[in-house]
Amino acid sequence: MLCSDNSSKGEAVMAKHLTYDNRLDIEKYLKLGFSLSEISRKLNRHKSTISREISFRYTIDKRGCYGRSYNACIYRYNCDLTNICKENTCTSKYKFCRFCRYCNNDCQYFKEDYCQKLKSSPYVCNGCDNRNKCTLAKHYYSAKLSQKDYEGLLVESRVGIESSPEEIKRLDDIISPLVDNGQSVHHILANNKDTIMVSEKTIYKYIEIGALSVKNIDLPRKVRYRSRRRIQMGYKVDKKCLEGRKYDDFLKFIDENKDLSMVEMDTVEGKKGGKVLLTIHFVDTSFMLMFIRDTNDAKSVRECFKMIYDTVGPDYFKRLFPLILTDNGSEFSDPKSIETIQGTEKLTNIFYCYPYSAFQKPEVENNHELIRRVIPKGKSMDHLVQADITLLMSHVNSYIRKKLNDQSPYDSFSSRYGFKLINALGITRIDANDIILKPSLLK
Repeated sequence: MLCSDNSSKGEAVMAKHLTYDNRLDIEKYLKLGFSLSEISRKLNRHKSTISREISFRYTIDKRGCYGRSYNACIYRYNCDLTNICKENTCTSKYKFCRFCRYCNNDCQYFKEDYCQKLKSSPYVCNGCDNRNKCTLAKHYYSAKLSQKDYEGLLVESRVGIESSPEEIKRLDDIISPLVDNGQSVHHILANNKDTIMVSEKTIYKYIEIGALSVKNIDLPRKVRYRSRRRIQMGYKVDKKCLEGRKYDDFLKFIDENKDLSMVEMDTVEGKKGGKVLLTIHFVDTSFMLMFIRDTNDAKSVRECFKMIYDTVGPDYFKRLFPLILTDNGSEFSDPKSIETIQGTEKLTNIFYCYPYSAFQKPEVENNHELIRRVIPKGKSMDHLVQADITLLMSHVNSYIRKKLNDQSPYDSFSSRYGFKLINALGITRIDANDIILKPSLLK
């Protein structure tokens, strides 16, 4: 995410994840015989959270009980077999093999017995009254071991490459030729920040693990430095883009300019690393523009708005986009290039929602449901071109909305803004009975 504060992000994560103190409380309440519902109320967590924590992180104990060795055979109470292991020392020590801790491993008649209580809540033996008499395998929840497993999972989840192979290849095609020309990574990133949507540290990481064609030996200064201690990860882009554009600034702006219509902007992804859609939603008319982009970067977003500007002109552009609200995606990290397309006059005003707050731009998020009927989540859009997306726009914008008094966004938008943009983009009105909102539309 772009421009998000690290501390607030950490607090958001901690709010979702159980802490070590939470796990100590779970272990304590299990020993006291509390039910999962009671534990969830004590910790103010959902019952399913407690259940998953216990089910995924219990440990298995096969040490038997006081005075008795581990024995999980269904015949353990009346078995009279002797000398299964053929060891004289064992024969002299135990009259019957059922008292030996190794008999389950060697006996051909062994059939494992399971405690039926473990199949129901709370799935562990911490609070069981019979645990000191039972010789079966026991399930115990330990706060210390669970915390260690959780911390190990956090480390493991941060190892490897987040980008897709297609994204790595695209970065390699940009970075490697420039490094061969003697340019530094910092110089490359500074001059291509709208197409390289990762941080400088991430690029060095990719080079270090061999994900790019560039090697450390190709970086003249890199080989002269020893490894430094790890420091806190920086932002992918400069967070100064948020100055004067935060959601609080947006609320203040609309309070002072109540007559302005609002536009919400977002990105719809298909397959990770593939083509994406830029969606621009006019809230007052529910009309949505969609543009296919090869990569999810700031340059492609700027080019979409430049195309609209060149098509309709500055006056009509200002009328269409007096106010734009979007999220903190890194593809929207260059607001000035959209606000002042020609580099002089300010044509629009861009503001950002809070991180992880999609509910602050609900109109565009809800309209994405119509797109997902045709392009399901995770489905690749690499085979699509803008003509396909224009067809999709025509069908989505011809679909009547209850909020528009059973009028379509196409009719509502055209009556308010005219047909200049509609005709320029090739959007047509589809008859109500001919509208298709299924994947077959683009096949």
